[in-house]
Amino acid sequence: MKKSPLAILFLTVLLDLIGFGIVLPLLPTYAKDLGASPLMIGFIAATYSGMQFLFSPIWGRLSDFIGRRPVMLVSIFMAAVSYLFFAHASTIPLLILARALSGIGSANIAAAQAYITDVTDSKSRSTAMGMLGAAFGIGFIIGPLIGGFLKHNFGIEMVGYVASALIALDFILAVFFLTESNKDAQKISHFLKISLARTGKPILTSMQEKSAAYFKGISNALSHKPIALLMSANFIFTFGIINMQIAAILLWKEYFMATDQQIGYLFAYVGFISVVVQGGLIGKLNKRFGEHKLFLLGHIITFVGVFFIPFIPPTTLFTLGLGILLFFSIGTSLVNPINISLISLYSYTQKQGQIMGYGQSVNSLARILGPFSGSILYGMIPSMPFVVAGVLMLVGTIISLSLFKYDIEALEPEPESSTDPQTAE
Repeated sequence: MKKSPLAILFLTVLLDLIGFGIVLPLLPTYAKDLGASPLMIGFIAATYSGMQFLFSPIWGRLSDFIGRRPVMLVSIFMAAVSYLFFAHASTIPLLILARALSGIGSANIAAAQAYITDVTDSKSRSTAMGMLGAAFGIGFIIGPLIGGFLKHNFGIEMVGYVASALIALDFILAVFFLTESNKDAQKISHFLKISLARTGKPILTSMQEKSAAYFKGISNALSHKPIALLMSANFIFTFGIINMQIAAILLWKEYFMATDQQIGYLFAYVGFISVVVQGGLIGKLNKRFGEHKLFLLGHIITFVGVFFIPFIPPTTLFTLGLGILLFFSIGTSLVNPINISLISLYSYTQKQGQIMGYGQSVNSLARILGPFSGSILYGMIPSMPFVVAGVLMLVGTIISLSLFKYDIEALEPEPESSTDPQTAE
């Protein structure tokens, strides 16, 4: 494994996720202060995920052609600007705009995942994906603590400024130290020349061609049974977790009477366990058990970590509740990076970025629908989002079992479509 480029990638992603973690736990409360209803809070969360859904395959596909580095630089810059908008989002429409821009910028995770596939082999890929997952965990340890401190002492504007400054630092580091990993990438000038040559086509025709190419790409990817199963598991797992995410914050506040600061501690606790698992243990566990067994085990453990949350006594949040969250942290820390790793291992070798983009789009679609589901179910019966999440973990367990009959091997090169830019000359 080439450690140096992975170390730089880890640092840039980490700074980006700390900025994300600073804002995320404060978003529901801030939106409510602006007059947002619970359903509107869900819509604001869905706006962020909606932009991820739309732009993840775009960033991933672009990274296949022009390289990972320029895609990440542009998207990181956009994320930094989005938090400046957040600092001045004094109305709900401005807050929605800020979250939309942030979602577009954060959709670069597909390019980051493809970067990892460029610089790792099949044996070390799960470990590298675990490092990326550990960055999420650290972001959720440091970010919420910083965000709570800044909001309490300096106001929401400072929260946005600090998040923007961190991601601006991320951008500077990427400019000077992040090298290009995709050696087959075209020069940007070559890509632009091809793109400009096609602008003479009617806009409607161009849009139809792009839509057809996009859905054909999804169809080709899903025609391979293991990828279809993994994409389904990705959607089901993410939907189940996001379905209970907003509900958990409301439950902790209304049933367990937790303060915002205590909720921040819970986020940090989950993040810490995630760092331990994804940053250190997952590589050793993968060598011992393999991806398929860990994927199955992760779903079973996560079931315990989501289903029992609303059924513990209200005075046991920081005793028995921490034990339940331990299962949640371990399970999610196993499932997410293993899912990504398996998708990459089963993918066409020359279309890693594109298929990673599809996977991120599936993930983002679940993140669009999850907040609405969680809000509606919580309004009906507070325990319902957690019961639904538990049932979905069991469905994911069944899918995990079905993957055992497929050997792990990358697909042979797929013939390029005539809609690809490099064949459109």
